[in-house]
Amino acid sequence: MSNEQVKFDLSKEYLELVLQAIEKRDKNFIHQTMDGVDPADISLLLDEVDAEEAKYVFDVLNDEVVADIIEELEDDTRKEVIEELEPKEIAIYIEEMESDDAVDVISELPVKTREQVIAAIKDPQTAAHIQELMRYDEDCAGGLMAKEMIVANINWNIKQTIAEIRRQAENVEKIYSVYVVDDLGKLKGKVSVKTIILKGDNVKVQDIYDEDVKSVETFMDEEEVADFMQKYDLVAVPVVNLQGKLVGRITIDDIVDVITEQAEEDMQLMSGISSDVEEDDSVWAITKARFPWLLIGLIGGVLGAWAIGIFEGPLKENTALAFFIPLVMATGGNVGIQSSTLVVQSLANKSAFEESFAKRIGKMFLVAFLTGVVLATISFGIVYLWKGEINLGYVVSISLVCVVMLASFMGTSTPLVLDKLGVNPALASGPFITTTNDILGIIVYLAIANLLLS
Repeated sequence: MSNEQVKFDLSKEYLELVLQAIEKRDKNFIHQTMDGVDPADISLLLDEVDAEEAKYVFDVLNDEVVADIIEELEDDTRKEVIEELEPKEIAIYIEEMESDDAVDVISELPVKTREQVIAAIKDPQTAAHIQELMRYDEDCAGGLMAKEMIVANINWNIKQTIAEIRRQAENVEKIYSVYVVDDLGKLKGKVSVKTIILKGDNVKVQDIYDEDVKSVETFMDEEEVADFMQKYDLVAVPVVNLQGKLVGRITIDDIVDVITEQAEEDMQLMSGISSDVEEDDSVWAITKARFPWLLIGLIGGVLGAWAIGIFEGPLKENTALAFFIPLVMATGGNVGIQSSTLVVQSLANKSAFEESFAKRIGKMFLVAFLTGVVLATISFGIVYLWKGEINLGYVVSISLVCVVMLASFMGTSTPLVLDKLGVNPALASGPFITTTNDILGIIVYLAIANLLLS
């Protein structure tokens, strides 16, 4: 194969060239085509090869690039590739990562391998940082934070501070601001790098720092941290312990991951998928995740059929009633989904001034009544023009008003109740609401028909 420079892309043709190069162990081709390429792009390519081939690519590239690639790999791919590496090799790549990313990788390892990797880390401070972070749950601020940050003592002068910034910056990938602490390590405020540069050497940090610094506690839930950073438009936030001591910082890239994961989880719950699965998971894993709500939907369908059976008499007497069952069911399901989606969305963006439960329900009834009346008026005209039966028109239109209000109540109250119980309110959307409203809609429609037409 020619060693001529080939432009990196993720096309099928390029993938075939890379696979051939890996198979032939063409080190020069791999190195030349991937030199200077973003690790996120290389990780997409490595998701398409097996673990042994990915390890060969690692051996060709430099350690810092490989560390970035490992961070970007899909969880399943990363686990397979890491299994191909010796603990000493993992330790080398770990030392190139920020502490929070390093903990994410190490946490996926078996306990024995984890201990071996930590023991193989040459820098004692890196090992200490990783061991400290592993004490925290992954879904709290302590589990999200990194230890790498720029810290200045409140008693330092500018000359000392700049010297420390130069020393500390070697381990910090992104510098947003310098955090100011006292002799006990308690967070006092922050100061921008620009302010430090513009001041004279003998100016004290205590004379220029900003006391107004937003921080979060180590135990704060990751979703609360995400809301906090969104609310105050922060790109980084310091983390303090219960004594107020600065212990780390969380950057916006970690919060984007949290928001993305939460959105994916909510989307799957709203679609009736009970656990976190992806398209490339096993057939059994995907089936197991989808089956529970499909089973509930099946049971809901059986209950709907049972409800229709109860009113078999009126349906025999007026078969035209059957024509409008899908209309009532579809309307109730759509209204329920709309209501629950709005509530779930508002719960995801909580405000200190949010409306009370009673006020939400009252507002919902007004909207539902207005919507129901409009839909009922339209449906009455359609039924009368189509079937020429005024009583059937009354049945359909009255049923729609009742079903819309009932579906709105279910769609609004269910996620609110689940949220109060500490259950993800996204569970109230999708199959749960549609199945429930289908059954209730049929019962309401046929009960009104039996009452009016008898």
